[in-house]
Amino acid sequence: MQIQQKPIKDLIPYINNSRTHSDEQVAQIAASIKEFGWTNPILVDGINGIIAGHGRLLAARKLNMDKIPVIELAHLSEIQKKALIIADNKLAMNAGWDFDFLALEIQSLKDEDFDINLLGFDDKELNDLLKQETNDPTDGPSGNGSLAERFLIPPFSVFNAREGWWQDRKRAWLALGIKSEEGREIGSTNVGKNVPDYMAGRGNNEGGSIFDPVMCEIAYTWFCPPKGLVLDPFAGGSVRGVVASKLGRQYIGHELRQEQVDANIKQGIDICFDDLLPPAWICGDSQNIDKTCVDVKADLIFSCPPYADLEVYSDDPKDLSTFTYPEFKAAYFEIIKKSCNLLKNNAFACFVVGDVRDKKGNYYNFVGDTVEAFKAAGLNYYNEAILITAVGSLPIRAGKMFSASRKLGKTHQNVLVFVKGDGKKAANNCGIVEIAEEMLVGEN
Repeated sequence: MQIQQKPIKDLIPYINNSRTHSDEQVAQIAASIKEFGWTNPILVDGINGIIAGHGRLLAARKLNMDKIPVIELAHLSEIQKKALIIADNKLAMNAGWDFDFLALEIQSLKDEDFDINLLGFDDKELNDLLKQETNDPTDGPSGNGSLAERFLIPPFSVFNAREGWWQDRKRAWLALGIKSEEGREIGSTNVGKNVPDYMAGRGNNEGGSIFDPVMCEIAYTWFCPPKGLVLDPFAGGSVRGVVASKLGRQYIGHELRQEQVDANIKQGIDICFDDLLPPAWICGDSQNIDKTCVDVKADLIFSCPPYADLEVYSDDPKDLSTFTYPEFKAAYFEIIKKSCNLLKNNAFACFVVGDVRDKKGNYYNFVGDTVEAFKAAGLNYYNEAILITAVGSLPIRAGKMFSASRKLGKTHQNVLVFVKGDGKKAANNCGIVEIAEEMLVGEN
């Protein structure tokens, strides 16, 4: 293709051009041409009809130019010309921005005293972008980091539950009266075998694990719309239900043991009695969740499943923690499939898991099996994050364990996120992330 110089007066705008150009935008284009020169020739159809470049033509007139560069596309049919006039504009609009890189680039231009008003952004957009760049994105909620302010923590792939702000927020949640260990029999667990100390909760629950309420808050605010329904096929204690209720989400937890359900219901009444959407728990075998929750249409599936036989929750033969790993895996896949059938389309699922070892000390690959279970259920593997957990008593045990076996002390869990349907539509369904600050009045 050759670039030609043609008189402006000879060029003919397309009479049905659907793309509009405000006076402000034309002035921006004109300023860009003055600064950078003519970098994008106008496309014409062989008989001086404009296909693309109507805004540039208006800018050239504003600059009192006589001739402008054009490229002839005489080979296009009438139908192709009509289509290209639309596509040339729409395809450019379909692109997005990496706002972190954009802010970095704009700040670097500003540092070199370049006139950033030539970039086409209005003053508010520039201020927002430059504010984002000057803030520290790793600040916790107590800092001024814009990502943390908007999303509780920056949406990166590492969650650090050891940080001071996280621990303060966890204490504020627990101060509501959450006692997720209620309903567990003392001595019914094997926590010391290989579980991160995080799973041992606050250290005063006599061996039962307590799920971290801050992790719940992140999952609900990021992946479930307000007033959405959360389905938890492996409920355990009350914490996931209480946090959901306090954040304005409906929660249905499925739990095998009646004593745990009774304890959870009591917790729900004590803490969530005046909430708009109090939590609910169903007692039953999760392998029958398709029957017990037949009318459920969940907006999020969220759970922390039993880690095979790592914690033995009961001696009930239907309890997955009593199964051999092959038996556990088969039932686990079936439960995930049935749960996902109750999930709406264009919605997320999130499991918090960690690998566990067999009797020979080798990993089962429970994390990988969880991914495969969701993929087998028709979901796509969408996100993974590492949850850095408390060290607890691990330093006391790690030296001896490592010297004897070269096994590393485990201080993290895997946060696995899946999507049913389209990820962008699922994100749109979730709406804006809203952080609960007023409720956690005890937070420092």
